[in-house]
Amino acid sequence: MSTDMDRLVTWHNGEKEHSPFSDAEMDRRQNAVRGWMSENSVDACLFTSYHCINYYSGFLFCYFGRKYGFVIDHNTATSVSAGIDGGQPWRRTHGDNVTYTDWRKDNFFYAVQGLTKGVKRLGIEFDHVTLDYRTQLEEALPGVEFVDVGQPSMWMRAIKSAEEHVLIREGARTCDIGGAAVADAVKAGVGEHEIAMAATNAMIREIAGSFPHVPLMDTWTWFQSGVNTDGAHNPVTNKKVEAGDILSLNCFPMIYGYYTALERTMFCESASNKHIDLWQKNVDVHERGLELIKPGARCCDIAIELNEMYREWDLLQYRSFGYGHSFGVLCHYYGREAGVELREDIETVLEPGMVVSMEPMIMIPEGQPGAGGYREHDILIVGEDGAENITKFPYGPAHNIIPA
Repeated sequence: MSTDMDRLVTWHNGEKEHSPFSDAEMDRRQNAVRGWMSENSVDACLFTSYHCINYYSGFLFCYFGRKYGFVIDHNTATSVSAGIDGGQPWRRTHGDNVTYTDWRKDNFFYAVQGLTKGVKRLGIEFDHVTLDYRTQLEEALPGVEFVDVGQPSMWMRAIKSAEEHVLIREGARTCDIGGAAVADAVKAGVGEHEIAMAATNAMIREIAGSFPHVPLMDTWTWFQSGVNTDGAHNPVTNKKVEAGDILSLNCFPMIYGYYTALERTMFCESASNKHIDLWQKNVDVHERGLELIKPGARCCDIAIELNEMYREWDLLQYRSFGYGHSFGVLCHYYGREAGVELREDIETVLEPGMVVSMEPMIMIPEGQPGAGGYREHDILIVGEDGAENITKFPYGPAHNIIPA
């Protein structure tokens, strides 16, 4: 028969790790949750997603089939982690930590029970908890009413603090270093994977040299050529670049769980007149989009105006996704502040502090003149009077036809 001692353990191993954010910043985030709890008669919140646990605690977990959580009540904040992680979750948590062992499959829920005693209304992330997960919570916490904290937490994260802006600027700077590594590595006969590796390694080295005790995880590059450029999230392959190929550069450094991005259209050695014409049109949309990002602008209005530019050139049918999105605690497998996306169905008004991209893309199918995917991507910080573009890597035909 298991005892309390081997179901939960306290592994405060080592000292608290460096964080890019001050204690005051982390307290601000946690207190924002407590403010929402008070307004909505919620006793505690159990965060379970990568992005919310990272945002509110500073700890970014590695899932590998185990559950993780961060419980905030009106007085305390505690991460719940698996024994396989040792003391690392405690070292990175702004708050306390409890570790559960593997000896019983319900030990995670046992830990949650201990942290939510007396709770009648519990905030959970409806957009993250599966049906099975919710059933397990209901069984572990009988009589507790669940309230959605997923949407409220998204809006809390949407407006970035000054400290977040500092980190995001560092990410954009690192993106530019990755972009330069791609430009240096592009050559006919070189595999996409080799070019992507050059960029990823350059960014990891820059992050390692710029931050103390930084977790070096999840920085990556997508680099596509030819037909592989038709999707923004197409994987890197071992396809070799050919002279005249359209290329797509996508650099994504991850710093303490924060994602930034640089995306550029390039060509290897030369581009046809039709390719240059389409490329320049997409650049024109990009530049107009940069002008439209400002406080008070509605996301949907930006999308609608840019649609008209494509429509005038009979290119709207080749647009493949929205014109931009929010930045912060997110990456290719977690996050997404869906309320701040530059799409026709999003009526959100841009506010000072928000960080958004401008990234128009069109995809011309194979067999047509100028075939390929065209995309430029910059990051902007919305201010009181306008927006600052923090991406410095050049774009367009004058800069990104890579010579032999």
